Amino acid sequence: MQRIELEIKALSPLAIARHKPGGSISEAVDYVPGTVIRGAVAAQILTESGHQFSNLTENGGDFQSLFLSENPAIFQNAYPALVINGKIIPQARFEDNGVLPTTALSSKNKPGFKRREDDPEKNGVFDSLIDRFCAEGYGYPYDPNCPKDGGRVEPAGISFYCKFKDKYHSLSANKRLLTRVGINRRRAASEEEILYSVEVLNESQEKKQQPVCYRGAILVEDDLAESLGNFIQLRNQNFRLGGSTSRGLGKVEINTKKPVSARMDVQQRITKFTNSIQDRWQKWGIFGVPLQELPGDRTFFTLDLQSDAILTENWRRTTVISEKMLQQFAKVEDSSLKLEAAYSSYDYLSGWNAAWGLMKDVELITNKGSVYLFSTTQREIWDNVLGELEMRGLGDRTSEGFGQIQICNQFHNIFRDKPV
Repeated sequence: MQRIELEIKALSPLAIARHKPGGSISEAVDYVPGTVIRGAVAAQILTESGHQFSNLTENGGDFQSLFLSENPAIFQNAYPALVINGKIIPQARFEDNGVLPTTALSSKNKPGFKRREDDPEKNGVFDSLIDRFCAEGYGYPYDPNCPKDGGRVEPAGISFYCKFKDKYHSLSANKRLLTRVGINRRRAASEEEILYSVEVLNESQEKKQQPVCYRGAILVEDDLAESLGNFIQLRNQNFRLGGSTSRGLGKVEINTKKPVSARMDVQQRITKFTNSIQDRWQKWGIFGVPLQELPGDRTFFTLDLQSDAILTENWRRTTVISEKMLQQFAKVEDSSLKLEAAYSSYDYLSGWNAAWGLMKDVELITNKGSVYLFSTTQREIWDNVLGELEMRGLGDRTSEGFGQIQICNQFHNIFRDKPV
């Protein structure tokens, strides 16, 4: 598969609602979901009769290959990007940006990434996954404090981040409420007692006066990658994302980059992560003898959710990826596979299907940022399949951006000794 990187620049407020069951208020999400991008691209293709993508025959056609085949294009979520002087800062490595793991901690008094080494306003962020695993192995509770002031630490509370010039930056999208009045269709004038508010994503940053941009990607089969990329680029200001587009909302500019191979090499990350656990385990030896020795023949790796996932086991929704589930996703058998730890939370999600004109089913989702730690003695089985799994995702509705993962997030190697 080929990866088409997208750079989305908001030209007007975006009303991308997060429909929750049992409530009358639709909150705006803080990113552009893959399902929204997918719907916008499909709608644009269908409105242009005669284009190569408008072939809708059952026995073939580019549209069917992109959206209706067994291996459809994967539209990943677009998350806030780092913008300096009005331009998106390119990321040299795929691992240097994304969703911060839920195991990341920061000071309660001065939370957030440090802007410099001696930043007096921020105490930095560090990850607790490996230290927590080692502490349990030595029979101790893990309750760290802030390395700088000795105060309390809490979950970092940062959804998205990137690394630029050896510094970490938290990324977010600001929101605001737009108040609107209802219109009487007969008189074409404002209707009394009908006033409502729409929560939207801002089109510009409040303080820095920079445009708000998002970075996402589409994974598509090799033979369609170039033509799809050109189709989007030639119509880069024709797309509308979210709701209320007839009222001037949702206007964006989407730019594409030249398609590249979507497959990721995860072997180096797995080796580095396993070495980190072994080295940290040895350092914990100052507290005494572990409950049991760390097996030297086991390889450790993590699955870090980069988007919300819809997981099912035995026909029931779940928030934990078990050993059996992972083997089914990867289509391998490994009796030595072991789930060492899981840190996850859940939520409910619905939405609106514009094609059908109906509400989508309410789904139990596992929140992005969730972390699963596995170990195995048969690494040779997993070296290739984990790269494939990282590319395609796991769970249901992966073509809409759900279930995207990252193997061995680099942030797990940031320890309490040296917060960033």
